[in-house]
Amino acid sequence: MLNQLKDKSSLIKILNSTFMDLPAPKNISFSWNMGSLLFMCLFIQIITGVLLASSYTSNMDSSFYMVILSMEDINKNWFIRYIHANGASLFFICLYVHIGRNIYYYSYMYKHTWSVGVTIFILTMATAFLGYVLPINQMSYWGASVITNLLSEVPYIGPNLIELVWGSPSVGTPTIMRFFSFHFMLPFVILGLTIIHIVLLHETGSKNPLGTKSTSNKYMFNPIFIFKDMLGFILALTLFLSISLLMPLALGDDENFFNLNPYVTPIHIQPEWYFLFAYAILRSIPNKMGGIISLVLAIFILYLLPYLHSSKMSSVYYPVNKFIFFLFMIDVILLTWIGMSPVEPPYIFTGQTLSVLYFGYYIMSPLINYSWEKMINL
Repeated sequence: MLNQLKDKSSLIKILNSTFMDLPAPKNISFSWNMGSLLFMCLFIQIITGVLLASSYTSNMDSSFYMVILSMEDINKNWFIRYIHANGASLFFICLYVHIGRNIYYYSYMYKHTWSVGVTIFILTMATAFLGYVLPINQMSYWGASVITNLLSEVPYIGPNLIELVWGSPSVGTPTIMRFFSFHFMLPFVILGLTIIHIVLLHETGSKNPLGTKSTSNKYMFNPIFIFKDMLGFILALTLFLSISLLMPLALGDDENFFNLNPYVTPIHIQPEWYFLFAYAILRSIPNKMGGIISLVLAIFILYLLPYLHSSKMSSVYYPVNKFIFFLFMIDVILLTWIGMSPVEPPYIFTGQTLSVLYFGYYIMSPLINYSWEKMINL
């Protein structure tokens, strides 16, 4: 009995230090709301995903029709599916803003917190891709075939690896069963890593936007920042529910609403919008193996940011660095546009140029910081 009381007391202390008495810089902006919004998005995706899983059938021939029938026959299931589908987009919007803010303010210098966050990002991309395939429509089938075929380029084990993923000679019912299992399991892994991420963050504290290490100009998390987070929840949910109810199919490709025809290849195969920047980098390299390496490096290079860092001060003090960062953001947006464009001139050359600029940022930014500090003798 005494041990149970101690455990409860310890849990209360942890929750209190996390949500009530945590000191936070008083000058953090609404861009710091993305962390709490991401936790809200994860909660929404898990709840709606569990409800959808109860009526899903992992079958190559019937999955598409069962999804449609469940929306028609199960009370309010259409709303749950639209919430889940558009929730993925909201999740990635908040995730990209969160990553961009951390890069801009050099928050990646908290190495352990940053590494766990990048791992969450990669697992989120994997989870979203697996979920995208599950309805087995015309685009998701061909998207799964194209992306999983990339594994065949892995030296020595490529053919065995792709057969392990497919579970059959091609994308079929065993593939869908495996994708569904991992799609259901990974969100709970992400939830666990998110808790670790929050614990690590609260050990170091939120980074001051000015880059200073001042410990005096801080407020307790409650009530100011809780109020700010609640306001962010209300605004985000209002916009999200409006889109889900009024134009739930706005972000989907037309091919997503047609049943699978394995004998007809879509004119232009493309993934969901949140993968398009990486897809554009993949397509920009004529060599298949080179494209795979570029695709993997485009994501995993985020792990290297703390080790590429060469600045002694926050990026807000460097006008050139700020300019380069916003050019980088424009580059990512343009890569997203290239990813949805056909593979033909002038999009091919434009995509290659933008891909070079994407990787160039990770080289130029540290060099510019080093040169700037050398010039002002820091």
